[in-house]
Amino acid sequence: MKHTNGLLLGLMLMNLLFHQGCAPAQGNGSTQGRAAAYEFTTLARGTLEKTVSSSGSLKPVATVEVVPRMSGKVERVYVDYNEVIRKGQVLAELNTDMLKLQREQQRASVIKARANYDLQVLTYENLQKLAEKDLIGAYELKTAKTTLDIHAAELAAAEASLLVIETEISQYAFITAPIDGIVLERNINAGETVAESSSSNAAKIFTLAENLEEMRIETGVGELEIASIYPGQEVRFTLEALPGRTFSGTVASKRLMPTITDNVVAYTVIIQVDNHDGSLLPGMTCAVEFIEERRDNILLVPNAALRFQPRGLRSEVIAERIFTAGLQAMSEAEQNAARAARLEAQNPTPTPGSAQGRSSGGLSGLGMLGSGPGPGARQGRAPNQQQPSAAPPRQALTEAAASPPRALWFISDQGKVDLVLVRTGMSDGFFTEVHGVRGFTDEKLEGMQIILRERVG
Repeated sequence: MKHTNGLLLGLMLMNLLFHQGCAPAQGNGSTQGRAAAYEFTTLARGTLEKTVSSSGSLKPVATVEVVPRMSGKVERVYVDYNEVIRKGQVLAELNTDMLKLQREQQRASVIKARANYDLQVLTYENLQKLAEKDLIGAYELKTAKTTLDIHAAELAAAEASLLVIETEISQYAFITAPIDGIVLERNINAGETVAESSSSNAAKIFTLAENLEEMRIETGVGELEIASIYPGQEVRFTLEALPGRTFSGTVASKRLMPTITDNVVAYTVIIQVDNHDGSLLPGMTCAVEFIEERRDNILLVPNAALRFQPRGLRSEVIAERIFTAGLQAMSEAEQNAARAARLEAQNPTPTPGSAQGRSSGGLSGLGMLGSGPGPGARQGRAPNQQQPSAAPPRQALTEAAASPPRALWFISDQGKVDLVLVRTGMSDGFFTEVHGVRGFTDEKLEGMQIILRERVG
């Protein structure tokens, strides 16, 4: 019963549309003048995709910027652009001449500090022996112990400074790769001076990519389409740099923090891409299509065929033929209900004592769809017959309004323009999925020659 109500409601909505919103075409209900010439299309099965389009750029999955850990002049550079490197490999070397001089100076400081410490150790030990014989006071012994601690601290500081210099010479002067990867960018040459990372003048000297066999696309999706994007979703993209090729990927994540540009809200979506053949390069611009929905082996018709109406037929004639075509797939009881509802919709004159007729106005006929005799006709109903509802279900009304039957026109075996009603489904803006209405199955629709447009001239 739900499907019946939906079909009846759809027919009534289309009928009201033609009578209230369409201006009648000039003519007498038949093709005027010479015979019209038409372009045709064949109803055939195919695949339809609903997509969300965007654009973005290719980037490595992970990049590392290398900044020197000490300041100095670049002595040698061992790698260049696009070179594959291993973790720990030396990328560049800084000059260490001044550091080596500082190391010698610091070694002397360590020797001096150690000598002072050793001397103070002997002094403290002697004072301890005198203190045991009560030859000196506690204050003198405490002063010696404090002096010993100071010399120990000075020795430790001198040794630590020496260790820092030796670390700079043996490690920091050699700029090494922190990861396995490839050199994307090199910003230094031999002879240049670089600043350590803690300095305000510090700058990256190398940019390394962890792995170019797996890349990602960062793209922005508007707030109206972001709800249809989800992790794992299939993505198709093309590159201007590689025309004629189509690549695929999957959505890895979508970031919740929006970006707002000129009052346009967009969200960043990360797409994972395979690049084992090495054809994709960082920075390439991509035209991305997120596959929101895909259906295979469905009947497709060009959207132009759904918009076509014979120019030689008045709008009233078209509405009548659509209504009649819908009646052919109904039972006799359903046909009577549809005719009664249509009559009331076209002549919304309230009957005496009918509150519903007084309040519903021009759309009162919609309430008659699927309805049966009123309470006054109850005696005519069979004992086991269920009384039809007084009005169609709200859900059926909503479905009919959202997807009313659509007319496809064709040339009958008698050479006349005829129509068939279909239900429409998914559309990509160029083609639309169609299904037969009730008794007219998809198998009967397949292969039909449908009028696409009327030729002019």
